[in-house]
Parts: sequence; structure tokens; C-alpha cells
Amino acid sequence: MSGPVAAISISNVTKRFGATEIIRGVTLDIAEGERHAIIGPNGAGKSTMFNLITGRFPVSSGEVRLRGDLVSGLAPYEINRKGLSRSFQVTNIFPRMSVFENVRCGALWAQGYRYSIWHDVDKLTDVNDLATRILGQIGLAQRAQVPAGVLTYAEQRALEIGITIASGANVIMLDEPTAGMSRSETDQIIDLIRRMTEGRTLVMVEHDMGVVFGLADRISVLVYGEIIASGTPDEIRGNAAVREAYLGEEAA
Repeated sequence: MSGPVAAISISNVTKRFGATEIIRGVTLDIAEGERHAIIGPNGAGKSTMFNLITGRFPVSSGEVRLRGDLVSGLAPYEINRKGLSRSFQVTNIFPRMSVFENVRCGALWAQGYRYSIWHDVDKLTDVNDLATRILGQIGLAQRAQVPAGVLTYAEQRALEIGITIASGANVIMLDEPTAGMSRSETDQIIDLIRRMTEGRTLVMVEHDMGVVFGLADRISVLVYGEIIASGTPDEIRGNAAVREAYLGEEAA
């Protein structure tokens, strides 16, 4: 009898740019509801792996499945509509729109409003109520009407997470969510991520090992385009090959 279908299943995926192979036959299953971190040195291919999963780059060979459905070959928006949403290393918001409008944009498709010029968005009670509720959850209710571009960097990261949740995604991918933050900002965003991804699948790339070992259920180590180890934080911390290739004394 086969086991449960993985939230994300990556099978022998490679990615080449010209003659250069960046991802070299990666196979990885990420379980439904799991918080999974992908770590590795700079240039290991972590962001490329994110872009392959989300359709930003086409795979050179192999396949990516989302809950059993083949998604390699689909456009990013098609994958998003299947329930996967991601953030980028650089914040990706609408800076001139209000904080509230940003979250509301994320909610529209998820609430069933497709391509329509007939609806007055200010009268869509279900969408507006959802956006208001999410703003409260991410701590931006008092900033709802300010332009998103004037938010602090940490607030913009929180807004991105709010937009992601508003979209109805059950698989959340965060690319270096704490990069550039102070320790206190990092603590706040990790608490937010933990709360907002409860019951969802989380995949993140992160360089802060304190964040990784404190948040992830499982960790995969990518080195020169290959997964050299996957396991629980304790298993990764105790893996001699991982310490030699990447963690060093941080594993202690």
C-alpha cells in the first residue's frame, strides 16, 4: 500500500543553463503539513530550486508534483492557483497601494472573484472581512490605509506573508524570510511564520541557523546542486558530512 501523497514531490530534477548544470538530479519529498528548510552554502542552487518548484524556471529534466499533480511545465500563476505561493528575497508588493489593498488583492481570486469588471471591490464583504482579519493576524491593522511602500522592511515581509495567506495557499515557500533583519525583528517574523503557517506546508530557504533549527521539522542540505542529507534538526546537526560541507561549528 502506498503512503500519503507528498505536498511537494521532486523526482530526479536537473537544471542546466547552457553547459552549466546547477541542479544535479535532486529527489526530495516534502510531507503535507511539514515545515521544511533547504540550507546550503552560497551558490548551492537553493534559489534555483525554488524557481523550479514554482515554475519560474523550467526543469531541464525530471518532474515536480504538487499533491500528486504534475506541475513542472506549468506557468507560475497556474501553480499558484493549485495552492502554492512564494515570497522572494526582495520584497514583492504593490508599494503605491495601501496595505489593506495589497492583502485584498491576494484574497480576490481565492474568494472566487475571477476576471470581472462588474464588482465594486469596496462592497465585497467577504473579501474585505478576510483582508481585515489577516491584517490583525500579521500585526498591521493600524497600518491598513498607509501606502505599502512606506512600511519598514520587516513590516513589508509580514505583509508578503499576509498576501500569501490571503491567496488561500496551503503550500507556502519563503525565500530567506529573515534576511536583513535585526534580532528582535527576526524573532517577531519567526513567531508570525509559525502562527500563520500552522496546518500548512512550509518550505523555506534560510541562512540563519538559529531560525532553521528552531522552526523546521526537517532540513535538506543542498551542496553544489545535490542534496547531501535530509533529516530532522538533530539528525542534520549530528551529520558529519553536513558539518564538513556547510555547518561547521554552527552545528554545535
